Amino acid sequence: MRPDMTAAPAPHEHVFLAADHDANARRTLWVVGLTAVMMVVEILAGWWTGSMALLADGFHMATHAGALAVAAAAYAYARKHATSRRYSFGTGKVGDLAGFASALVLAVIAVGVGVESVRRLFEPSSIAFLEAIVIAVVGLIVNLASAALLSGGHHGHHHEHDHHHGHDHGHDHAHGHGHDNNLRSAYMHVLADALTSVLAIVALVAGRQFGWTWLDPLMGVVGALVIARWAWGLLRDTAAILLDATDDHVADEVRELVEGPGDARILDLHVWKVGPAAHAAIVSVAGLSAEAVRGRLAPVHELRHLTVEAF
Repeated sequence: MRPDMTAAPAPHEHVFLAADHDANARRTLWVVGLTAVMMVVEILAGWWTGSMALLADGFHMATHAGALAVAAAAYAYARKHATSRRYSFGTGKVGDLAGFASALVLAVIAVGVGVESVRRLFEPSSIAFLEAIVIAVVGLIVNLASAALLSGGHHGHHHEHDHHHGHDHGHDHAHGHGHDNNLRSAYMHVLADALTSVLAIVALVAGRQFGWTWLDPLMGVVGALVIARWAWGLLRDTAAILLDATDDHVADEVRELVEGPGDARILDLHVWKVGPAAHAAIVSVAGLSAEAVRGRLAPVHELRHLTVEAF
């Protein structure tokens, strides 16, 4: 039997950016500025006071400032080229590419800080505790302010509106607050900075009060391990999206809606993410018309690009 090939729809855009894309871009730019200023202050203060924890925090901020700048650039690039025909499914995954790059930076930071901290355990140096504590507290305040700026978009709610059109290629141009891995990577960089600031403060206070100079590099090791774990989680999630891994949750929902009544069978199914709030799917079905399949899949709000082949 020949597949059901109905009329193709008129040309349309593939804009799969989250509704809060521009707001997230502005938040990220503010955080880049705050981070860059504090980075300079902490590096100079760490060198002056001799604190490894404070110096490490400053260098964290240097690399984080670069990663955050990449995140800001990704937002700008995705917006500028959102309607370009060069990208078959739009630029919705540019943020995931930036998030993957940021995760690699986090991993390198974790290794570097861990190695240097272990070295300082065996080769301790003198520390100007009081001055280092003051700078570390200021750094923590900046980190918390940056986290507050980013959290507005990082914890967005999900709101979508369906608009189906076309036959064999339908497009549900929803506007949602999906999981933005670009913003997530920026948020993780800020949290990593906040963590190292807290650990630095604890180590410096204990060193000043009790003479525990060994605690400063030990906190560096702890911070490195935590940051490495965050980096791995972000690498895993963004790599899956970049490699078009199947979204099992949406795929299972598609199978249930199409095959549930018992009058149709899915021959082939591909479901993958094309943007923070958008999925694409290709479905080959035996037993139903393409239009009937579309009707059954209408409740799946995540599907923004649906191709149906009916036999």
